[in-house]
Amino acid sequence: MTQRTIQHKDPGLTIGQLARAADVNVETIRYYQRIGLIDEPVKPAQGYRRYPSATVERIRFIRRAQELGFTLNEITDLLSLNDRDCDYARMIAEHKQKIIRQRIDNLSAMQRELTKLIKACRKSVSGQDRCAIIATLTKVSR
Repeated sequence: MTQRTIQHKDPGLTIGQLARAADVNVETIRYYQRIGLIDEPVKPAQGYRRYPSATVERIRFIRRAQELGFTLNEITDLLSLNDRDCDYARMIAEHKQKIIRQRIDNLSAMQRELTKLIKACRKSVSGQDRCAIIATLTKVSR
């Protein structure tokens, strides 16, 4: 007796099932639909909309890209690429890396300034008229 492989059509997921599978809120899915990141399935006359199972991977891609600092517009660009557009995808990632490096540099400078302010405050004499931090922040920059 031979065994035949029966192909089952993807029954799809309800929005609640999709949200749980992708570990997002239902409202996140609705938002992604409104801005065009995922398609909204047609609602049958009776029953619920069913999302293809592949939508879970797409939402996970979007979330991972957001965690790396990509904007939704940049994610839209990345999603529109096919596997052969690696040069453009790399260019987008390099641009994002440059922006992140600038943010890190700015945060490091801010941290150094705060360290100086805290040291100045610790050195100030108790009971002085003004707090060293407030006095420094009040000074006019030139």
